[in-house]
Amino acid sequence: MTNQRFTGTDRYVATEDLTTAVNAAVTLGRPILIKGEPGTGKTQLAEEIARSLDRPLLQWHVKSTTRAQQGLYEYDAVARLRDSQLGDERVHDIGNYIVKGPLWEAFEEEVQPVLLIDEIDKADIEFPNDLLRELDRMEFYVYETRQTVRARHRPIIVITSNNEKELPDAFLRRCFFHYIRFPDAQTMAEIVDVHYPGLKKELLQEALNAFFKLREVPGLKKKPSTSELLDWIKLLLAEDVSPEVLASNDRHTVLPPLHGALLKNEQDVHLFEKLIFLNRRDAR
Repeated sequence: MTNQRFTGTDRYVATEDLTTAVNAAVTLGRPILIKGEPGTGKTQLAEEIARSLDRPLLQWHVKSTTRAQQGLYEYDAVARLRDSQLGDERVHDIGNYIVKGPLWEAFEEEVQPVLLIDEIDKADIEFPNDLLRELDRMEFYVYETRQTVRARHRPIIVITSNNEKELPDAFLRRCFFHYIRFPDAQTMAEIVDVHYPGLKKELLQEALNAFFKLREVPGLKKKPSTSELLDWIKLLLAEDVSPEVLASNDRHTVLPPLHGALLKNEQDVHLFEKLIFLNRRDAR
């Protein structure tokens, strides 16, 4: 186990409660389950933990069709059958057809690695339960080769979820949980400063004002996230939009410039247009 502590990096602003959660999970030797709005840096957290602690990073991006077994290994029976038909000598060693998964690779690392299991809630509801034994015991059995694979070091496991479905209680009991709250204005300013250190204070202030006012509009289907704010600021800089332009726009009567970086579906655009129409009518 590493004696180093995660404190964030020069490109990732981690709040005190987040760093405390990460270090607590490492101390306990338990996976840290990270939830939060999309775009709040859940996936990047694993990358920055690995970078901060100088650890190898392995990533397992979960899809709706992903099975837990794929994280351990897969037996490529089709390739073995094809090789047997071609008379390939490799066919006599079944180990040649065992494809290691990210969990197996993490178990074999010479130093303690960071393993990201990204968007675990996308998979079938049984997926988390199917990993309980392996995450507890840090070992699994390969039936085809009759070998037990044991972890050299317990990985630092970061599991992310977007809350698309509830995770089983038995799985939750084995995790240290942390919810990344959406950054307040001060934290957001620090995040922007990491990406755009030369940004003028006036433009930053007006951009943040417009951004947070946008998020406060009731009825939005998808509120703009941190990553979308960063994209928007990049466009504001590229188009040389002045702080005065942002300050002069009344959010009740005008859509923000380049709003396509912030509003990502037609329902929200129509909602804004409707609100603008109603506000203009009431102002007459």
